[in-house]
Amino acid sequence: MGWEGWLTIAVVLSVLGGLVSGRASPVGILFSGLAVLITTTAISGTERLLTPAAAAEGFGSSGLITVGLLFVVAAGLTRTGAVALIANPLIGRAKGLRSAQWRLLTPVAGLSAFLNNTPIVALFLPVVDDLARRLQLPASRLYLPLSYAAILGGTCTLIGTSTNLIVNDLLRTQNAAPGLALFDLAWVGIPVTLTGLAYLLIASPWLLPDRRDVTADRLDPRRYTVEVEVTADGPLVGKSIAEAGLRHLPGLFLAEIERGGRVIPAVGPTEQLQGSDRLVFVGVLESVVDLHKMRGLKPATDAVEDLEEPRRERCLVEAVVSEACPLVGRSIRAGRFRERYEAAVIAVARGGRQLPGKIGDIVLRPGDTLLLETHPSFLERQRDARDFYLVSGVEDSAPPQHEKAWLALPILIGMVGLATTPWVSMLNAALLAAIALIVTRCMDLGEAIRNIDWNVLLVIGAALGIGQAMDNSGAATAISSQVMALTADRPMLTLAAIYLLTLVATELVTNNAAAVLIFPVAMAAAESLGVSATPFVIAIMIAASAAFATPIGYQTNLMVFGPGAYRFTDYLRFGLPLNLIVMTMALLIIPRVWPL
Repeated sequence: MGWEGWLTIAVVLSVLGGLVSGRASPVGILFSGLAVLITTTAISGTERLLTPAAAAEGFGSSGLITVGLLFVVAAGLTRTGAVALIANPLIGRAKGLRSAQWRLLTPVAGLSAFLNNTPIVALFLPVVDDLARRLQLPASRLYLPLSYAAILGGTCTLIGTSTNLIVNDLLRTQNAAPGLALFDLAWVGIPVTLTGLAYLLIASPWLLPDRRDVTADRLDPRRYTVEVEVTADGPLVGKSIAEAGLRHLPGLFLAEIERGGRVIPAVGPTEQLQGSDRLVFVGVLESVVDLHKMRGLKPATDAVEDLEEPRRERCLVEAVVSEACPLVGRSIRAGRFRERYEAAVIAVARGGRQLPGKIGDIVLRPGDTLLLETHPSFLERQRDARDFYLVSGVEDSAPPQHEKAWLALPILIGMVGLATTPWVSMLNAALLAAIALIVTRCMDLGEAIRNIDWNVLLVIGAALGIGQAMDNSGAATAISSQVMALTADRPMLTLAAIYLLTLVATELVTNNAAAVLIFPVAMAAAESLGVSATPFVIAIMIAASAAFATPIGYQTNLMVFGPGAYRFTDYLRFGLPLNLIVMTMALLIIPRVWPL
């Protein structure tokens, strides 16, 4: 190994150290390493490091592009409420901790097998919060199992995680192999997932802390009065209040039902809903937004239907009425609020109490907080106007297009079906699915672009470049020689060593970067032993996904760190046994399915 190899190893160690320290973003650290290698190549003229063209190839790999397209597909399914359509009937019937975990983790693992698990976890975070509050459970025993279930489910198919796609693309391009089929990983992924889910259900009450949020029950001073209407012939008609999931909404209570001019106060849980029922709720903003997205309900005010913009282009905005507002002292309807501001009032907050009468009949006062459905341009038009003291957008509040859910689900099924055929690649299937979601107006092009996690793609592209430098410089071959020397040229021990190397690197840095950096080492080891490279590739995929012992090893682990009020030791105590279980099962199954 020449000086190029030693330089590459130094760069890789520096990158790993920077990622572990957390002092800079992964994108910045990896690009810095890339810059060192490319600049050294330009100055020295060596052909054994990394040329700019070789570095750029990583950003154009089919695996990376497929990952970007799958972000779009996941966003389209979320935008239409298709994911909630699958999960809500299961989760809504939970009664205790074990029941809640089973009903939550099963759909999460199943969905994560076909969708990127990061948006899946993001989608289910408010579901966990709702479950914890409704059933009075410690959320700390739900958030981390949620992340782990998503990780486990991602090991079942080729599209379950971005790591699988990237490593498979490397296998096809660098080893001249046909690559893996969509469900090849299921041989090891399904047993690992089922065993992992059993561990989560059994061990979480013993190994996860009971850290309840002491501030969760504090009342938000902005308690909105909001009216919604049960859509005629919708999915809630004929269901009781409890069956519809409206009885124990967190921070929100049902004050009354208006039915055919008759008011039903103190609504009981067995009261059956009818089409066109007007439900009056009082509660906090987050729950009002969730209510706004619930399938089978719509805002009771006709002003929402009269807005000119398509509903898919709207958002929710909070606005505090000022003394200078010309509508002060007039009702919302009489003041023609919608015509004046191109916005519909769907809820009003005043002093934390329920306001009597219909929304349109409420007489505005200075200091009233209005929740508006409007176009995002409202923020720019009214931010500096004197009519409102404060105007702010509500994050992630675009109304879901429930009517498109039955289009989005067949598109997902079609994508999976095409990817299983020998004629259509995963990239092709994902591209067709993304185009279909946009053409059918399940989402628009702007939304598709905004929902791509560009940081993830940049990290993958930069890591691919550094991995190529390890191969070119001979560093990968040198490291593999040391691994084989320690394992005495025994293929099974070498496989275990590659798994451990990948696992340790993943726990310390990001999963994609770890997999890409270990890949050339595994390929060199397989070549030296004269055995198939496929078992080593499978081991890298599982090890890079099965990162449970640290919050930084996998993005979803970091996503639940704050909401679950976890400490670093919680991950070690709960995740390390799961690491050992998955590793043992993987090393037992892989050589039997893909012989060495």
